[in-house]
Amino acid sequence: MNYQAYELAHAMIAPMRWGLKGLKYQLESLLNPFRGSSAARNMAAGCEVFENVTRRYGKPEFGITETRIGGMPVPINEQLVLAKPFCNLLHFDRDQTVIGKRYDPKVLIVAPMSGHYATLLRGTVQSMVPEHNTYVTDWADARMIPVAMGGFGLEDFVDYLIEFIQFLGTNTHVIAVCQPSVPVLAAAAVMAARNDACQPLSMTLMGGPIDTRRNPTAVNVLAGEKPLDWFETNVMARVPFPYPGFGRKVYPGFVQLSGFMTMNLEKHQTAYKTLFDNLIKGDCDSAQLHQTFYDEYLSVMDLPGEFYLDTVKSVFQEHSLPDKKLYHRGALVDCAEIRSTALMTVEGENDDICGLGQTEAAQDLCVNIPVDEKYHYVQPGVGHYGVFNGTRWRTEIQPRIREFIRTIQYKRSLANSDVRAPLPYQGIRETREAVVEYQRGDSQAAE
Repeated sequence: MNYQAYELAHAMIAPMRWGLKGLKYQLESLLNPFRGSSAARNMAAGCEVFENVTRRYGKPEFGITETRIGGMPVPINEQLVLAKPFCNLLHFDRDQTVIGKRYDPKVLIVAPMSGHYATLLRGTVQSMVPEHNTYVTDWADARMIPVAMGGFGLEDFVDYLIEFIQFLGTNTHVIAVCQPSVPVLAAAAVMAARNDACQPLSMTLMGGPIDTRRNPTAVNVLAGEKPLDWFETNVMARVPFPYPGFGRKVYPGFVQLSGFMTMNLEKHQTAYKTLFDNLIKGDCDSAQLHQTFYDEYLSVMDLPGEFYLDTVKSVFQEHSLPDKKLYHRGALVDCAEIRSTALMTVEGENDDICGLGQTEAAQDLCVNIPVDEKYHYVQPGVGHYGVFNGTRWRTEIQPRIREFIRTIQYKRSLANSDVRAPLPYQGIRETREAVVEYQRGDSQAAE
């Protein structure tokens, strides 16, 4: 779809949306004598569904203001610690005046640059914050970045990750969610080849397309069977005026969203029919749950065209990383160089985006990581989204990642004096006095 046509359609629908929104307020007004009638409820529900479907969804907020540590509520301060043209590095800082100084593992969560904002990982972050010093990559909407800032390709993505890891310093653990599994693995290999002192202690790859030839999904087949110029002709567009990125070549977020919606179109149609029924019945809780999910799901951003085409070519068509043909700034990316970074791969049994085995392929590439520092886990009964969000993530996947990170942190602490051993698993549930003693460095008392 032409980007300008899409913007024009939104502009044409806007007056209708405003009119129906005003009608809804009149129908629900306490001064309306027909407010409780069946006709009024049906019309008001229809107005809300129409406004819901046609609205332009902006970037959501993480909204993580508090967590609980050792049973105590602890304020969270979301901080911007490093700003780049295409990405901001965010830190979810826990108020040390409440909990004192802690030695929890330092974790960088790399959000996917795949159309949705980093806030899609809100649940991921919420689960990690209580027991980890947590940082998140917040990728920018390409339509808001002036052309003068230059392009952004797959190599730039890897450069950003290396810079972020170096900024955080030694003893950093990295978690990649979906698409960034490939650049995270590449960044670790590049840093290992350079013998970088800031090589991450561990990397966890979740639902990532390391080798899309294993159990290919519909997404993999589409990306692999079309020539690259087809994507450039059919899905690339120029950002229209008056956005700051006017003239930049992008993969529009609404194009990717339409692709995801059509993959499960019947499911989304049913969801909106259910919303209509719940609004008529006055089931506000169910309607709010629907709205909360779709506020996030329908919020999309544009991707830099260079990055999208590089990803299609290198990841889905040429399989450059698993076939050892990926180059970064002229140097071959060889995962066999990775020796001191532990590896965990996580997959969902019912993942229809990254099939089973695609993420596990990283285990075969990293041949020089010690066997006792490589771990693979398949979560039964979850799809792609369930790998990093939801009940199974909180109760089954995250605890395993937590133990993996802390095991590696503790193992490194025995060998390196600059690595502080993390609080033991049981310690977080012990008394306030035991936690305080541990923080003072009295390991005997903590035990």
